[in-house]
Amino acid sequence: MEVKRIYAEDLRVAKALIRRDEGVTRSYFYRQCYPLFKSIYDHYYTDCGCCKEFIDEIYVLLLAPSPNTGRCKLESYRGESSLTTWLKTVCLYYCYEQYSVKKQMEIQEPIDQPDNENYNERQDARYGFEEPDFSNINRNDVLTVLRMMPNQRYSALIRLRYLEEYTNEETAEALGMSMDNYYNKHKLAKAQYELVYKKEVLHA
Repeated sequence: MEVKRIYAEDLRVAKALIRRDEGVTRSYFYRQCYPLFKSIYDHYYTDCGCCKEFIDEIYVLLLAPSPNTGRCKLESYRGESSLTTWLKTVCLYYCYEQYSVKKQMEIQEPIDQPDNENYNERQDARYGFEEPDFSNINRNDVLTVLRMMPNQRYSALIRLRYLEEYTNEETAEALGMSMDNYYNKHKLAKAQYELVYKKEVLHA
């Protein structure tokens, strides 16, 4: 019977990433894995403006809790391959999904999109996010969390949309994004905000 090799050290790294260990996140995810992420960014489709933004997106993808299970994607890593091999597979699949979504939008989206309130509601439902509620959070606390977000583009999106109360269209225009790109980044920005906010609450 074949015995599978278990990458024990990589499992320890994965668990440290799940715990939001800052040292491991910097040294492993943003330094050691940078050549892997850069190679994928250079050769496959993303709608990111730079490699750092792509790495931030993958970080959110791996660590944001699933709305269905409450578990993050990285928790599915079992150490049956090296962590870098597993990350490469995740990244390539993510790029493929992004490209598929882009091509599907090109086929389905009308040239002249309706300019009405219901359009925003349909897009919010389509991209799978609800409006975050800042009503019980002090504005200065929100600004503190926004400053701590690693991706400043995502931070600006949350600030404009929810603190400054721009519409979706106004926020996209201010950030120089198409609406399709905006809705994709909106979901990722909200997920990154929630990750940073929960980390700050835990350390408070």
